[in-house]
Amino acid sequence: MSTFLLIIFTILFLFINSSTDASSPTTRPERLARSKLELLRNHTAISEFRVLNRRYLIDCPDPNPYLQLNITSGSGTTLSDDEYVTVNITGVLLPSSGDWVAMISPSHSDVGTCVENAVKYEQTGDFSRLPLLCHYPVKAQYVRNDPDYLSCSKQECKKYVAGECVLTTCGATLSFHVVNIRTDIEFVLFGGGFETPCIFKRSDSLSFGNPNMPLYGHISSPDSTGTSMKLRWVSGDQNPQGVQYGNGQTAISTVSTFSQADMCTSSLLESPAVDFGWHEPGYIHSALMTGLTPSTTYSYKYGSDSVGWSDEIRFKTAPAGGSDELNFLAYGDMGKAPLDSSAEHYIQPGSVSVTKAMADEVSSGKVDSIFHIGDISYTTGFLVEWDFFLHQITPLASQVSYMTAIGNHERDYVNSGSVYSTPDSGGECGVPYETYFPMPTQAKDKPWYSIEQGSVHFTVISTEHDWTVNSEQYDWMNKDMATVDRTRTPWLIFTGHRPMYTSSPGNAILPSVDTEFVADVEPLLLANKVDLALFGHVHNYERTCAVYQQKCKAMPTKDGNGIDTYNNSNYTAPVHAVIGMAGFTLDGFTQNDNIWSLSRVSEFGYIRVHATKNEINVEFVNADSRNTDDNFRIVRS
Repeated sequence: MSTFLLIIFTILFLFINSSTDASSPTTRPERLARSKLELLRNHTAISEFRVLNRRYLIDCPDPNPYLQLNITSGSGTTLSDDEYVTVNITGVLLPSSGDWVAMISPSHSDVGTCVENAVKYEQTGDFSRLPLLCHYPVKAQYVRNDPDYLSCSKQECKKYVAGECVLTTCGATLSFHVVNIRTDIEFVLFGGGFETPCIFKRSDSLSFGNPNMPLYGHISSPDSTGTSMKLRWVSGDQNPQGVQYGNGQTAISTVSTFSQADMCTSSLLESPAVDFGWHEPGYIHSALMTGLTPSTTYSYKYGSDSVGWSDEIRFKTAPAGGSDELNFLAYGDMGKAPLDSSAEHYIQPGSVSVTKAMADEVSSGKVDSIFHIGDISYTTGFLVEWDFFLHQITPLASQVSYMTAIGNHERDYVNSGSVYSTPDSGGECGVPYETYFPMPTQAKDKPWYSIEQGSVHFTVISTEHDWTVNSEQYDWMNKDMATVDRTRTPWLIFTGHRPMYTSSPGNAILPSVDTEFVADVEPLLLANKVDLALFGHVHNYERTCAVYQQKCKAMPTKDGNGIDTYNNSNYTAPVHAVIGMAGFTLDGFTQNDNIWSLSRVSEFGYIRVHATKNEINVEFVNADSRNTDDNFRIVRS
C-alpha cells in the first residue's frame, strides 16, 4: 500500500467518523488535528505479515498423508514462562518458499475466513477486498528460515520398492520464543505465503504449566519522597496476591483489568483492539511498598502460595526530591522485537539492543531511575504484544523506578478525546497504558504529572491531550513549573512526546512538529526557565542550542575536556533534545541548515544523565558500540 493511498484512506476515515458525529461540539485541538492531517507519521505500520489475513483461507489442495507438525517444549508436556519451543515439520513432498508457520493463541481460535468482517479492517490502510483471519496470529515464520528446507537436505524415505527408496519427503525445524501469555497456543502450517495463505496442518494445543503465574513485575515512584515504590505485575489469577519486601514487610495487591468494551472503535470500522487484535490481558496486580529509605537497595518477591511466587528481585529506591544527586536514563519510542526469526505486525528493530545495553547499566547499580517518553510498546491494538514488551523490559523496570509519558501510539484514536484524531493506538486509547503504567497523575485519562528526584524537578505532559492556552493541562503545567522551589531542586526538566524542534520535519501533510503546540507551550518553557526539554516521536537524536522561537539565545562553550557546556547562571532559554532513538526504525535528517541544531545522530541508543546541585551532564549512548556519541553539560554556579 502506497503512502499516498494510506493518506487518502485516513482522510476518508476521519471525514466519515467526524461527519457521523457532526452534532458534537469540536474543540480547537480537534479542528486543528483535522485541518493539519497529522495522519501517517508514526502511523501503525503496514507489513506483509500485518496484511496476511486479509485473504480467503482454505485448506490447501494437498492430499499429503505424510505431513506432520510436531512441537517440542523444553519443559515437557506444558510450556514454561519463558522458553524457545521447537517446531518440527516433516513429510513435505514439495517445499515452497511460500510455506510458513503461525503461532495462534488461544488454540481454539478460528483461523478460517470472516468475509463479513472485511470492511472493518480497512482502517489499517489495507484496501484488499478479502478479509482477515477471524483471529490474528501472535507471530509467524517462513519455513525457509531453516536453510535446509528448500534444498530438501533433511530427507526421509517414506516408500520403498524392492529395497529401493522411491518416495522421499523433506523437513524443517523452526524455533519460536514463547512467553507466558496465559492462554494455550497452537502452531498452524500454511502454504501460499503471507499474501494468499491456505492451511496445511494444525498442531496439538500446548498449555502453560502455570497460567496464573505472577510475572513481569515493574516499579515506579508514586511521589517525590523516595520512601515508597509502586509495584505492578500480571497474573491469570483475579484474587489478591501480595509482595514481600525489605525486612519482613508485606503488602496486599489490588486487582484490575480491562475488556474489549473499554477499547475505542469507530462508528464505521472496528478497531483492532475490539476485534481481531484482542487478547485477554489477565489481571494486573498493584501493591505499594512503603516505609523505605531513599537511594537504598532492597529485595522483593510477589505472588501467593496458591499460584506461586516470583524470583527474589533486588531493587533500588529513587533519591528523595531535594537530595544532591540523580543518575537516570531516558529515551522514547522503544517498543519491542521478537527474540526469534519471526515476523510480527510491528517490529522496532533497535529495541532489543537498547534494552540490553540499559540492562547492563542497571545491573551495575549506577542507575536510579528511567524515563520512557512516549510510544511505549507499539502494540497498537494487538494486546498480546503487551506481554512480550513487559517481558522485554523486566530487567530494567523491575529494579529501578520506571517512569513514563504517553505517546500517540498509546492514546490517539478518532472521536476519543485525543488532540490528534488518527488511529495510531489501534483503539487502545490509553487504557492498557494507564493500567500497566500508573503514574502519579491528576486523574484517569489526565496523564500529566510532576515528580522530583534528587536535584531535578520533572514536569511530564501529554502532547496527546489538550495543551491549548487556558486548557486544564496548560494551566496545570504553568502552575507546576511556576511553583518549583529552585533552592530544593535547581534543575527543571520538561518532557513530552512530540517535539518542538527537529531536523527531520516530515512534510507539509505529515509534519513532525505541530506549530500550534509550539506557539502555545514554548513560551511557558521560557517563562519558567526550563533547563532541558526532552522529547521523542522523531526517531533519532538531536540537540539544540539554548533556543527560543527558532533562534539561538546562547551557545555552549567547550570546557577543559572539550565538552559543550551551557552556563545557566545567566539563563537565556531551554536546551532541547529529541531522544526517540530507542527502537523504532531510525529517521534520517533532511535538513542540515538549522542554526539551532548542534548535534545530530541517527543511531539506536538512550541518554545517560547525571545531575547534581550544580550541573547536569548528559551523554547519548550508542547501544551497539556502547560509545558516547554526544556529550553536553548544563551548569549553574
